[in-house]
Amino acid sequence: MDKFKFSLTDITVIKSVMNRHGVTFKKSLGQNFLTDPTVCPRMAEKAVEGLSDRVGIIEIGAGVGVLTKELLENAEKVVCVELDEGLFPILNETLAGYDNLTLIHGDILKIDLHSLIKENFEGMDVVVCANLPYYITSPVIMRLLEEELPIKKIIVMVQKEAGDRLTAEVGSRAAGAVTAAVNFYADAQKVFDVPRTSFVPSPKVDSSVICLDLTKKTEYDVLDSSCFFKTVKAAFGQRRKTVLNSLSNGLGLSKETVSLALKNAELPETVRAEALSMEELVTLSNELYKLR
Repeated sequence: MDKFKFSLTDITVIKSVMNRHGVTFKKSLGQNFLTDPTVCPRMAEKAVEGLSDRVGIIEIGAGVGVLTKELLENAEKVVCVELDEGLFPILNETLAGYDNLTLIHGDILKIDLHSLIKENFEGMDVVVCANLPYYITSPVIMRLLEEELPIKKIIVMVQKEAGDRLTAEVGSRAAGAVTAAVNFYADAQKVFDVPRTSFVPSPKVDSSVICLDLTKKTEYDVLDSSCFFKTVKAAFGQRRKTVLNSLSNGLGLSKETVSLALKNAELPETVRAEALSMEELVTLSNELYKLR
């Protein structure tokens, strides 16, 4: 079968295909369709840049296949994890003719990614690509990083605010738990911005494409990575409270224990999470680990 010959960034084509299959977009799943033809080729090129000739890509959510098509043109194999099974008939049409695609119906937050990679990408450099809705950005990024998957890069299009947080400096007001996770595991860079006018329906905010390079990271002397991430999540879980209160509440520890950890880390009890540098978060988590 011939590959789909029409532009998947043409809204007329998108509507025609969707109508033919009786499918409507779901705002609840954050589905906005990209109509700027330059965005996806740039994302796909960034995904394989600097890697070997054998690249396998995990795509999170395919929509109508606009990014998937470009990934298929650049990678040896693409495995797409799509939550909305109703889109499969559309994808079977828009991506017809590609023999390097595997579609999986599933939730990226629940699927066994280690097994998926082992079964599909032996001998390949693995990259994760996605256009992530705002509500799921942090959970997905945190899961991908904390599971320490054998992946080289994560290329994501996210709302600009989320992109700013992913690339923020730890210790700045824009930083959050996901900032610390990114800083721990990867080098984060903004690749380019995508204006809201690039989508239909047009969202209320602009987007950014972010590259998390897991081959370039700073090594931190963490005694226990699980304790570190629990500390980070709890510290940023109640941003308006002091770290003393947020860690006590979030980790179920007595204030005396947290207070001692802060003292041993040479940090004031009044400090808030956004004021802590990466090194201070590491030191604090190490001190909490020693006391548990």
